[in-house]
Amino acid sequence: MILAAGQGTRVRPLTKQTPKPMIPILGKPVLEYIIEELARYGIKEIMINVAYNHWKIENYFGDGHRWGVQIGYAYEGVREHGEIVPRPLGSAGGMRRIQDFSGFFDDTTLVLCGDAIIDLDINAALFEHKTKGAIASVVTLEVPEDQVKNYGIVVADKSGKVTSFQEKPAPQEALSRLASTGIYIFEPAVLDLVPQGKEFDIGSQLFPLLVEKDLPFYAQNRFFNWIDIGRVSDYWSVCQQVLRGEVAQMQMPGKEVRPGVWVGLNTKIDWDSVSIDGPVYIGSSVEVEPGVKIVGPAWIGHGSLLRKNSQVVRSVLFEYTRLNENTVFDEVVASPAYVVNRQGQTTYIGDESTYLRWGDARA
Repeated sequence: MILAAGQGTRVRPLTKQTPKPMIPILGKPVLEYIIEELARYGIKEIMINVAYNHWKIENYFGDGHRWGVQIGYAYEGVREHGEIVPRPLGSAGGMRRIQDFSGFFDDTTLVLCGDAIIDLDINAALFEHKTKGAIASVVTLEVPEDQVKNYGIVVADKSGKVTSFQEKPAPQEALSRLASTGIYIFEPAVLDLVPQGKEFDIGSQLFPLLVEKDLPFYAQNRFFNWIDIGRVSDYWSVCQQVLRGEVAQMQMPGKEVRPGVWVGLNTKIDWDSVSIDGPVYIGSSVEVEPGVKIVGPAWIGHGSLLRKNSQVVRSVLFEYTRLNENTVFDEVVASPAYVVNRQGQTTYIGDESTYLRWGDARA
């Protein structure tokens, strides 16, 4: 089960027109990396709950046959004034609705959030879950003390049995450094505790209920790559890591034409007069005019235009982003409609800004 019905409000404007799981990294949606990882472990039946801009997920992934899996969708919405509008039921409430409809969760189920890239040893996690006789397991990752304020923190005894939770505690108040990664393993009986037809959340409602009832609910402390995109600043940092080649199984597309410089097809680049310091990817149909400077890690999406003497420094440009002459993009995420700096401050097309000068930014 992949949870993909949220609005992704904390990463706006990246999610203004795009579901959070469809945010691209190396030109590929985050959700696609998750599906590929599940397929590698032989998990063939995948349910995805959807709501906002659901058709973008459904149209892209279809029935899943391209990845060798079966994908089903559960749209969460209601009819209002003759129209169907999105209304998520919460992570647990959406699962209960699916179970009541089809019995999809009649076996042990792995549940993941659709906005994080992982390389978890799924077989090991399932083995530990079964060995402990758990009704529910939450996979955790130890985070630095100064980072506990960004996560739901799991408190467990020596056997791993969960005793309590803290939602984004201050470092001095944290009883643990084990962050919930949004990866869970459930037995069917768990869903019997979720009320029917109501909004119900896994972390804030279901888990405290499991603890209250003293059920066999365990935390698994594992070491693995967990690339979470909770905020715009996280997205910028993740892209920097990936472009530097620090994340396994995420390879740069295109052809490496110079050390650390990859290009797609049908590009026009004045190689004699531009300065490019990798790692940099330049997508298909991109034009780079004379005098341009690109400092990596940087991603230039397809169809973009970098006019004379413009600069792109450690930035991500979505497709069809165009810079005017002498424009400088420094540590930003940019699209044809907006620019967001690494702290999450947004400038939209038409806004006055002493920081950026926009060029022709038509998609």
